[in-house]
Amino acid sequence: MAKRIQLLLNQDVKKLGTSGQLVEVAPGYARNYLIPQGMGVRVTKGVLKQIEFRKAEEVKRIAALKAGAEKQKTALETIGVFSIKEKAGEEDMLFGRVTAIDIADLVQNTSGIELDRRELDIPEIRKLGTYNVDLKLHPEVTATVKIEVLPD
Repeated sequence: MAKRIQLLLNQDVKKLGTSGQLVEVAPGYARNYLIPQGMGVRVTKGVLKQIEFRKAEEVKRIAALKAGAEKQKTALETIGVFSIKEKAGEEDMLFGRVTAIDIADLVQNTSGIELDRRELDIPEIRKLGTYNVDLKLHPEVTATVKIEVLPD
């Protein structure tokens, strides 16, 4: 049986792997299809060093993103309470409700921190009052702030 060849994929290959991944394939598949199409490169010592360098850079980038998220969390928790004014009727019921878009805009206007509305964990806000909202800043960093809904 033929020996398998190790390749570094340059792009995603269906049923084989993703870009930047090391894979082992049959020599003919590598020689006749993957390498000529530019989908893969044969693994050498230089390529292995390049892979290690890229991994180290990626670790640094992720650590920098986490540190930035920690700073944002500290800033948001220092502010503490964000107030939003909404029109309300009888029994303090709102006309409509406070949405993730409203909260993301409120935080951005107040603190200058831009949030993705899909990363907010908000309770259903249909009455006046104070609510706790979890803001996911990073996969490992979540800030909890209070949203105070006041009558307009």
